[in-house]
Amino acid sequence: MTTVSIEPAATREALGPTLVRLAREGLPIVVVDADLGVSTTARQFREVYPERFFSVGVAEQNMIGISCGLAAAGKTAFCSTFAVFLPGRCFDQIRVSVAQTGLNVKMIASHGGISVGEDGISAHAIEDLALMSSLVGVNVIVPADVVEAAQAIECAARTPGPFYIRTGRPKVPMIYDDNYRFELGKAHQLRNGSDATIIAVGIMVSRALDAAELLAREGIECRVLNLATVRPLDGAAIVVAARETGAIVTAEEHLVHCGVAAMVAQVVGSKEPVPLGAVGMRDRYAESGRWDELLENYGLTAQVIVGEVKGVLARKRPGGRL
Repeated sequence: MTTVSIEPAATREALGPTLVRLAREGLPIVVVDADLGVSTTARQFREVYPERFFSVGVAEQNMIGISCGLAAAGKTAFCSTFAVFLPGRCFDQIRVSVAQTGLNVKMIASHGGISVGEDGISAHAIEDLALMSSLVGVNVIVPADVVEAAQAIECAARTPGPFYIRTGRPKVPMIYDDNYRFELGKAHQLRNGSDATIIAVGIMVSRALDAAELLAREGIECRVLNLATVRPLDGAAIVVAARETGAIVTAEEHLVHCGVAAMVAQVVGSKEPVPLGAVGMRDRYAESGRWDELLENYGLTAQVIVGEVKGVLARKRPGGRL
């Protein structure tokens, strides 16, 4: 089992330092920014490589177009802004110019989910994973901590083709250390268990671990999977979890009807039917408030995961299958 450090950090903090390091190693990285480089940390790249940094202002559609042009010229083009704007304001440009061409454009969307907090309802991105996962050929990643975020960004830089990586605003617990190795398209098992599986992404991974610990005190052993790669989905790991534990609960900072819960349900329903539960946003938007209070108010907590696990266990039949 991986232990959680007491030193928190925001996943968005990985972008600038990682890009600087990779450029120093010789990768042909350029960065296109939509006026939010301080918040996304992309601006740190400009301080070292000003000639390879392009700011387009509040013009996300132009940001995608310019990134595609740079990628077509042989560069590894990173572009970044907040998740509510990318893909929110430029989905058509992403669909036509990035996904359909397969260009080497890496889209880093910070401030995902409702944990943006006080910025309010208009800044909360809870549909972005559904939008980006709908596109053919785009790799979609939601890192659980800053270590995984840095490795996912490096993976994107070294792997040809389009990437979408969602990072977050708040400082979250460190789950991994430098011995961890991110693998594109592979779920990572953080905890073993035979009674049920919790599949979580992003900020909810640490809450899934907390929930598993609470359940263990009651004699319920839960497997915990970090599904950092949402696309391509690790269907094999999901099927194995369903077969071996007989019940699954998903946890995400996103709308459940079109996010990770829906994707996992499609795999389980077609391959290995077992009771399913989901923790996430349900048919409503959040208001403005402190990020931790919003997560509590909208049920994105370890305690709610515990209740959902107990709910699926009540529906679990001998042998695990429905």
